[in-house]
Parts: sequence; structure tokens; C-alpha cells
Amino acid sequence: MEKKLPFSRYFVIGVMLFALFFGAGNLIFPASLGQQAGTNIWTAVAGFLVTGIGLPFLGILAMGYSGSRNLQDLASRIHPIYGVIFTALLYLTIGPFFAAPRTGAVAYDIGIAPFVGEAHAQLGLFIFTLLFFIVTLWFSLNPAKIVDNVGKILSPAIIVLLIILLVTAFIKPIGAFTAPQEAYSNGAFMKGFMEGYNTMDALASLVFGIIVINAIRSMGVTSAKGILFTSAKSGFVAALFLGLIYVGIAYLGATSTGTFGLFDNGGPVLGKSASYYFGTLGTVMLSVVILLACLTTSIGLITACGEYFHTLFPKISYKRFVLLFSAFCFVIANFGLSNIINYSIPVLMFLYPLAVALMLLTFLSKLFNHSRIVYIAAIIVTFFISIIDGLKTFCQLFKIDYFGWLSSVISFYEQVLPFYNQGLGWLVPVIVTILITGLIVRIGNFSGAGVNENSEGTI
Repeated sequence: MEKKLPFSRYFVIGVMLFALFFGAGNLIFPASLGQQAGTNIWTAVAGFLVTGIGLPFLGILAMGYSGSRNLQDLASRIHPIYGVIFTALLYLTIGPFFAAPRTGAVAYDIGIAPFVGEAHAQLGLFIFTLLFFIVTLWFSLNPAKIVDNVGKILSPAIIVLLIILLVTAFIKPIGAFTAPQEAYSNGAFMKGFMEGYNTMDALASLVFGIIVINAIRSMGVTSAKGILFTSAKSGFVAALFLGLIYVGIAYLGATSTGTFGLFDNGGPVLGKSASYYFGTLGTVMLSVVILLACLTTSIGLITACGEYFHTLFPKISYKRFVLLFSAFCFVIANFGLSNIINYSIPVLMFLYPLAVALMLLTFLSKLFNHSRIVYIAAIIVTFFISIIDGLKTFCQLFKIDYFGWLSSVISFYEQVLPFYNQGLGWLVPVIVTILITGLIVRIGNFSGAGVNENSEGTI
């Protein structure tokens, strides 16, 4: 009989999962949402929680349910080459392209910018990010337990400081809710839903999932059902902590707009609020904790990316990859937090549907005999819609006119795809594709077209 874990074990794994997810984006995006949503905050937060918590939770469950060794293993159910390309692109997105540089930019905006004048802001960012990524490089080249130990201390420290700040904000609000900005005046739920993409946690869940599953197995739970059940309970603990913090930070942002004004991003909200309530000491304490938290996140992301790409290209040393990624992060970070966010959104509009489609296919796989045909068809449909969404979002953000063929495709999608203008145009076509191809496979009994279980993991 399989070992039954006590609640304390679920709690420990849940807190570990929370620590894995909690990073720079989890602080700035709820704050920005609160500022923008104003009186529509609760509707917007509800949408944000679906993608900021619901999808990462689904990703963890998908990895547990699939039995795959890692994300590349799971994505290879479509095709081995697709598995490599999708996994590499996901690692680059949560690593050197966006999430890792964002840690340096957020650490500067929250921890350093309050002490640097506007006139020296760009120079301050340059010097700080140079030092920040030199330290990241050093620890990534010299893995030490100090990083893990600091992380174990920082997670509860961040939670305690944030709880103190957020409870104070609820008891004594900085100000009243203001009118919502145009983007949130209508359709606040869907705007919040799309804003949740920016945390990148659903993408990260497909990487972190295997860490959680290995931790569960090490505690004596080995059956597929037991792993799924334990993942669900542990995921609920992490989701609860994340949800409380998201709601609190969003509320803080919504009450701060009238006093501090509207910021380009959510970075300055926490620093300004800490100064408002607790003076210079509060700002310094928050700055130190956020800086160290961003640093440990940066080290973890660069190390993970270095290890993955070294396995892909063994002739190139891990140290060279780490050096390259750290230098790249430094360059990207100096474009500033707002620019990093803007450039990441089109990529996320492209990647998120592919990631969620893979999760759905994983859960439904048994219904269509694990047929590769269904996997390929669903991902192709998702790709042709999400790539247009990415290009469309890029043009909108940077005020570029749609080029001829793109305008025609967007117009066609708007007319025929349900929920297209809400950013979910891919959902119904993918479900229909899975149903149709799944029925064809079941009726035709294409057992030979199934995923190779020996190479793709236990299904």
C-alpha cells in the first residue's frame, strides 16, 4: 500500500512551489493592474487569478499526469524536433530574453530607484544591472548552498514584509479607488485575464513541475494517481499564498493612484507605499529583501538555462552559456522595465496558447489513444492562430500599421473565430480539432499512430 502523506508534507511542497513561482513579475503586474483597473479592480483581479494561478496549477498537474521526464519529453509527443524548439523557446523566454533581465530591472525600480534622482536614472540602471548580473554570473559559475539557504530565508521574509505592508494598506488605505483607465473601463475581466500571462508562471510550471514531482516521489509516493493527488493538494497551498498576495498588491495599487499618480509599470508602487507607511527604514528593508529575492531568482533562471542548453549542445561548455546569458541579460535590462514588458507581451501571446493546448492534450490523451495525429493537428491549429495574435499584438503595442496579408488574416479571424477579440480565438478551434481527430482515431483504431511510451514517458 502506498504511503499516505500528512498535511505537513503537502504544506512543505506547497511552500516550495510558491517559492519557485514567486518572482519579480508576481510583484509588479498585480500592482499595475490595480492602478489601471481602479473601481473595476475586483473584476480585473478575478481574470488575473485565472491565468496567474489557474494555468500554473494546471501546468503542474499536467506534468504529474503525463509521467514525462521533463518538458522536452512531453512536447516531443508532437514531434521530437518540436519538443526541442518549443522547450528551447520557453527556456529563453523565462530566461535571458525576458524574465531574467526583468529581475534586474525590477530590483532597480523597487530597491534602488527611490534613492536615485531622475537625472541619473539611466546611469544608475546601467551601474546597478552591471553589478547585479556580475554577481549572477559569479554564483551561476560557482553553485553554492548559500543561494538555496538565502532563498529559504527570503521566502518567509518576503511574505512577512508583504503581509505587514498589505494589512496596513487594508486598515489604512493610501486613498480611494479612482476611475478605471480606458483598457479596464469595459471588459475588465478579460484584460485582467490577459495581464496574468505576464507573470510567465504557466510557462514556468511546465519546467518546475518535474521538480515538484521528484520531491513527491522522494517522499514515497510513486503511483500516477498518488502523484496527481499530492500535486493537487500541494498546488492548492501555493495557489492560496499567491492569490492572497495578488489580491493584496492589486488593492494597494488601486488605492495608490490618487496619491502617487499612474506609473508606467507596477515597479514603483511597492517602494512608494513602503515609504508612505514606514518611512526610509521601511523602504530600505523592502529594497534589501526584493533585491536579494530578484538576485536568487536570476541565478536560478540563468543556471537552469545554462544546464538545459549545455545538454542540447554538449560541445559548448555550461560556463560559456552562463557567460553569454548573463551578458545578454545585462544588455536587455538596460532597455528598462517598461520596454522589457512591452516586447515580452507579443511573445507570450504566441507561446501561451501553445502551452495551454499541450496541457489540454495531456489530460485528454487517453481518450484518443495517445495518438500523435491528434497532438500534431491541435498544435498546428493553435500555431496558426497564436502566431497571428503575436504579430497583431506587436503591431498594436508599437503603433505599426498592419501589413496587407496580416490585416486580411486578422479580419478573417475576427469574423469566424469565437472569442477572438478577447484573446482566446484559438480555444474553440483547438477543442473542435481534438474532438474531430480524436473521433477519427477512435473509429479508425489507429493504434500504430500513438505516442511512443518508451521514449515519451509513461502515459
